[in-house]
Amino acid sequence: MGRVRSRFDREVWMARAFNFSAGPSALPEEVLKEAAAEMLDYEGCGMSVMEMSHRSSTFQSILDDAEQTLRRLMGIPDGYRVMFMQGGATLQFACVPMNLMRGRHAGYLVAGNWSKKAWQEACKYGLADVLATSEPTGFDRTPRLEGSVDQSLDYVYLCQNETVYGTMTRELPDTGDVPVVADVSSMFLSCPVPVERYGLIYAGVQKNAGPAGNSVVICRDDLIGDGPALGGIVPTYMGYRLQASKDSLYNTPNAWGIYMCGKVFHWIEDTGGLAAMEARNWEKVNRLYGYIDGSSLFSPIARRDSRSIANVTFRCPTKELDAEFVAGAAERNIVGVKGHRILGGMRASCYNAVPAKAVDALLDYMQDFERAHAADCRTDAC
Repeated sequence: MGRVRSRFDREVWMARAFNFSAGPSALPEEVLKEAAAEMLDYEGCGMSVMEMSHRSSTFQSILDDAEQTLRRLMGIPDGYRVMFMQGGATLQFACVPMNLMRGRHAGYLVAGNWSKKAWQEACKYGLADVLATSEPTGFDRTPRLEGSVDQSLDYVYLCQNETVYGTMTRELPDTGDVPVVADVSSMFLSCPVPVERYGLIYAGVQKNAGPAGNSVVICRDDLIGDGPALGGIVPTYMGYRLQASKDSLYNTPNAWGIYMCGKVFHWIEDTGGLAAMEARNWEKVNRLYGYIDGSSLFSPIARRDSRSIANVTFRCPTKELDAEFVAGAAERNIVGVKGHRILGGMRASCYNAVPAKAVDALLDYMQDFERAHAADCRTDAC
């Protein structure tokens, strides 16, 4: 056993990659080491969290602690329920209209791939108006909502950070009394969020908060008190009122995922909270864009006023150079920089657990790559 532990410490932790994956993504090393130490025996109970009953008092304390820590971190007001659900963010594309579209009419801001998918799903359950979209410009910016919002709408939906294109809506639209519903997956816990300005927010946790498989849903009580809007067809599991009433324990939850989320929540709290995370994340992103904007080889994809706090998107003049860049990055133990398949190019996701030294390594490589390909630089920048 001693020999295995030695190899684990020396070979695994010392060889960790610089991980810029958009999700599942980097987790804090401190959290991973703590979870590894508790893998066989959680706090003297003689078993792993993966083995214990979700009805046990031990797991109940894990779940309660995760929720309370998240409430402190985000400043979640009274009158909002926190639910740990499965299925990732994609399941919420259907959950939202099934639970909230009481008048069968909602508005959607389409800023990229994920908000478009959510809108397409909502069209199955009622009238879903596209209030604004940036698709005509290739989703290189976030759309602006012009004029007043129809106050009869059940909600206005946006994906506040579009991971594929690297854009983020920094100012919420003025919707009057119509609740704002937001997918905040890629900016979840990257920065402070004024929860009281939303009717509902949700996030797949695999970006900043834990391993893939869970989602966190934070919803105003009054929006779910009467049960699902489409109660006759909504699958039982997908009903928010039921999930809230059962405190996320209607069925067996992703217990390990919740346990890991709780540890990440504590790590964020212990390292300065969301304001500190925001400062560190913008510093990482701005360093990368500072180089890209002045480059003769690399070009940014997202417009300056719409750039994400998490996902930096860029490309070379040709697809061949993009592929060469990604392959060369892997040789330097820099992984996860290949852009999404529908967009191409490159993407560096600078989530909370991505250290500054990873950005240093990526910048060094970008500079070396540009010097080696001076002949390929853009004619408009040469």
